[in-house]
Amino acid sequence: MSKFYITTAITYASGTPHIGNCYEIVLTDAVARHRRALGDDVYFLTGSDEHGQKIAEKAAAAGVTPKEFVDKTVAAIEEIWRSFNTTFDKFIRTTDPYHEKTVQKIFKKLYDKGDIYKGEYEGMYCTPCESFWTSSQLQDGKCPDCGRECIPAKEEAYFLKLSAFQGWLEQFIEENPDFIYPESRKKEMLNNFIKPGILDLCVSRTTVKWGIPVDFDPKHVIYIWIDALSNYITAIGYDTETPTEQFQKLWGADLQIIGKDIMRFHSIYWPIILHCLDLPLPRQIFGHAWLLSGGDKMSKSKGNTIYSKELIKFFGVDAARFYLLQAMPFGDDGVITYENVISVFNTDLANNIGNLVSRTISMSQKYFGGIIGTPHNTEEFDKDLIETAFLCRDNYLKNFETLHIADAIKNITDLGRRLNKYIDETTPWVLAKDETKKERLGAVIYNLLEGIRFIAVMLIPIMPETSEKIIKALGNPPENLESLCNFGGLKAGGSVQTIENLFIRIDEKKMIEEIEKYRENEQ
Repeated sequence: MSKFYITTAITYASGTPHIGNCYEIVLTDAVARHRRALGDDVYFLTGSDEHGQKIAEKAAAAGVTPKEFVDKTVAAIEEIWRSFNTTFDKFIRTTDPYHEKTVQKIFKKLYDKGDIYKGEYEGMYCTPCESFWTSSQLQDGKCPDCGRECIPAKEEAYFLKLSAFQGWLEQFIEENPDFIYPESRKKEMLNNFIKPGILDLCVSRTTVKWGIPVDFDPKHVIYIWIDALSNYITAIGYDTETPTEQFQKLWGADLQIIGKDIMRFHSIYWPIILHCLDLPLPRQIFGHAWLLSGGDKMSKSKGNTIYSKELIKFFGVDAARFYLLQAMPFGDDGVITYENVISVFNTDLANNIGNLVSRTISMSQKYFGGIIGTPHNTEEFDKDLIETAFLCRDNYLKNFETLHIADAIKNITDLGRRLNKYIDETTPWVLAKDETKKERLGAVIYNLLEGIRFIAVMLIPIMPETSEKIIKALGNPPENLESLCNFGGLKAGGSVQTIENLFIRIDEKKMIEEIEKYRENEQ
């Protein structure tokens, strides 16, 4: 059993995450579930980023302390993550005392080594992004990340010597081509941010009070990126003197999943921090794209924000997970609208998978009392079906390995369509009228049930509750990925159980009206 340490970025605790923010936790959970199905010893970390000026300002506006503000916000974040049936092993908060203490030790170690030095910062500061910029880095005089106004700032500060490690970082990325993934993100980081020249990074503030103090210079607060990025090692027991056994077992991370907007911090600052700490780097950092609302980035000001609560309320947890994961093309932005969700629900879930399961189990019970027969795969339709099942399985495994999750889902729905076509090709209702065709009918029903088992096993990381229902209805046959090596996991003589309609077709007009009424009442 191999260890597999996987992380999300930690969520900034300034407000309630919208559905676009939720994509990352669902994606990471799907990968974690898949790795468990492969037999790996998975450790899955997520958490919240809770310091900084923006949170202090929001807390002041709300009339509460920053800690009271983040306590409430983080409780909401955790609740949303759990509502998607995610299986994280730990939720770290950057206000956790052990994290704060270790971050202070990390800062001191880097300072003692000479990798951090004291200087003076003068430049432009973006409060929402909590980022410093030189004038040349601004775009039309505004923050290059968020497009908002920046303000002049000058203060004493500590700096991390990023510039000293530019050559090392370039060489590391070139020698480890899968470190930044996908390829488009790697090229962007190298060509736009690394090769033009890396500037030293401001890593402390004196004008911000809500943060972790520099213990040997208390007027300074440790700036967000050393604090936030260190969570991936503090959460599993890193210490500058005596790291825990858990840390020694798990680090380096096998896969760190983040949004493309924070790729720069994870592919430049983070590897250099680890290098300065004499720690191995992650095997891979994957920068996923954004989920857009009707083609635009979600924001409250635009009124196009969709939240998890309403998506789950109207479509259920599994259907919400399914949509999020299939809507994001590899490397490109995805789109969500309620019309699209309904279309996918009706086409892929109700008409395809749900209809297939319902029809097949109904025929099994009608023609054989639910008893599973013995396969006799002698006809061309049978052979083609089995070849398709293996091809879909092989492509599914390759796509999960390369994080093409939307393509892996298409492999599942393709098999569902092939099985539905197999029903039309073999016409079980015609075979049932001829007693001499009883054996052939049994083989057809067997193949359908076994094909459904393939679908159920492949659905485990995507729709865990739906998968469990199908597997239970099939009499609890083998559900590990290894069992898909053979088309024949269902045992003859077993029995299938009645199953409720998994997905009932949605009337789009009525559903949109219901959603609009709900949103009006919630505002």
